[in-house]
Amino acid sequence: MLSKSALGIINVLPDRVVSFIAKRLLDSYINKYANIKTQGMEKIKDIKSPIIFICNHLSNADGIILNKLLKDDNVTFLAGVKLTDNRLTKLGFFVAKTIQVHPNSPDKDAISKIVSTLKQGNNIMMFPEGTRSRSGKMIEGKRGIILMAKLSKATILPMGIWGTEKLLPISEKDMALEKFHHADVNISIGDPIMLQAKDKDEARDEYYDRVMNEIMSGVAVLLPEQYRGVYSKINR
Repeated sequence: MLSKSALGIINVLPDRVVSFIAKRLLDSYINKYANIKTQGMEKIKDIKSPIIFICNHLSNADGIILNKLLKDDNVTFLAGVKLTDNRLTKLGFFVAKTIQVHPNSPDKDAISKIVSTLKQGNNIMMFPEGTRSRSGKMIEGKRGIILMAKLSKATILPMGIWGTEKLLPISEKDMALEKFHHADVNISIGDPIMLQAKDKDEARDEYYDRVMNEIMSGVAVLLPEQYRGVYSKINR
């Protein structure tokens, strides 16, 4: 990985130069360390935009890998603002189109930008869990995706990823200390999900729980069982 001094130099360069360097650098890491295997890519071309791509989240490499995979699909990524605090993870913002979000808060400005992006016919890529899983197992998804899909009429397309937790393991001490390792990375794409309507006698929270289970189970079913976590008991 880059030294702190190298990252410091990059940090003061013009954005267009940093973008060029970041793309070259991150591509070189992926090409060197990741053996990427995909399944279901052909499904994307049959779905009309806007699409909300959703995926489980294991590593800071997830966004880099998926941006490379979806480079021809006009995708904007949702990324937590804290990633801009780290000079290494900040490079990702120069590689992929992003909308910065404040996790675990009603970020109305971000939601407005997301819905506007979708209504313009562009696609979104998000990790509904909101953070990387420290155990490798899925954790509960955030409900914000339901509002985004309802307001934009976008199709939700689930993706499952595994192996990135070995490619770029999480460092609890400092994200800048994370290093790439050789690893097989698998990505599987599922079938599109359209939001179900609320039953007449169904309470609001019951409806949201039911829909979130449907959405997140759409991701879980694409993963090996040991990665499914709270969605291990898939009811589809």
